[in-house]
Amino acid sequence: MDDIKLTKLSKCAGCGAKVGAGVLSQLLEGIRVHHDPNLIVGFDKSDDASVYKVSDELAIVQTVDFFPPIDDDPYTFGQIAATNALSDIYAMGAEPKLCLNIMAVPESMPREAVHAMLRGGYDKVYEAGALITGGHSIHDDEPKYGLAVTGFAHPDKVLTNSGAKEGDVLFLTKPLGIGVATTAARAGLVLEETRKYAVQLMTTLNKSARDAMVRYRVHACTDVTGFSLLGHLLEMTQGSGLSARIDTEKVTFLPEVLELARMGVLPAGLYRNRSFAEASVEPGDVELAVQDLLYDPQTAGGLLIAAHPDDADALQDALEASVPCAQRIGCLLAYDGGARICLR
Repeated sequence: MDDIKLTKLSKCAGCGAKVGAGVLSQLLEGIRVHHDPNLIVGFDKSDDASVYKVSDELAIVQTVDFFPPIDDDPYTFGQIAATNALSDIYAMGAEPKLCLNIMAVPESMPREAVHAMLRGGYDKVYEAGALITGGHSIHDDEPKYGLAVTGFAHPDKVLTNSGAKEGDVLFLTKPLGIGVATTAARAGLVLEETRKYAVQLMTTLNKSARDAMVRYRVHACTDVTGFSLLGHLLEMTQGSGLSARIDTEKVTFLPEVLELARMGVLPAGLYRNRSFAEASVEPGDVELAVQDLLYDPQTAGGLLIAAHPDDADALQDALEASVPCAQRIGCLLAYDGGARICLR
């Protein structure tokens, strides 16, 4: 199994394999949406998960996420894929409870490697306090793994990406640059410490971030994954009818990635994200490489949180005590036309 190099078996890695946000919206265009008064969030909302009200006290929150390997080690890949799938539930303010494996593997993949991948997923799910209760697997030329996840929340406490309010303060809970770092790692262009730090971030659940934010007046939340910080923020501003100002000096990046971006070491997904969002972004005088990292597709990235300004200081203290990197990166403003997002 030590000879297995999972990333060599796939063309794309992690959330960088996602269909671009702009393309996805076109694919969904014209599909009839059936209305149900108990469906709080459906696929037409560009949100992280669907939400269905079961009773006045209970809503089920459902998501599915899977992708090709982003790490050569099967166990680590399983952990990352599970962390990423669970993140959508946390972003809605919910708690994950039940999971189903989704797996595709080449027939030639060693049994031990498949077992290690599944064990990585199981370990993260159990760390989250949830259960894996089954799943589905097929043979495929490229390995892929992920989860369908069901979580629970109170219907009145579900967080969406479209509930932000004017004046809200924006927080981010993990540094950016995963896509650039993992792309460079495949070519042997980053230090081993940087690669290990990226893996550490991708295997850190957003549970602590969720547990911190639900204690305060948070109006909107989304997790930053394949569509990048600017892609996900654009969806938040559009859904909320607002604009955003980002202080790029407050955004933290992984070691080495800014220099790599200056060298042009950029994943393909970054260009898809730029194509989707850049017409709505006023870049100002921000360096191009910094802009690139704001379009970088993240795998198992942090939460992007829009909080009431009166709770911002307390939430920042809570996040600093519980998440990998608490960043207070900007605010939400009234929208008066033109660009939705202003960088400074």
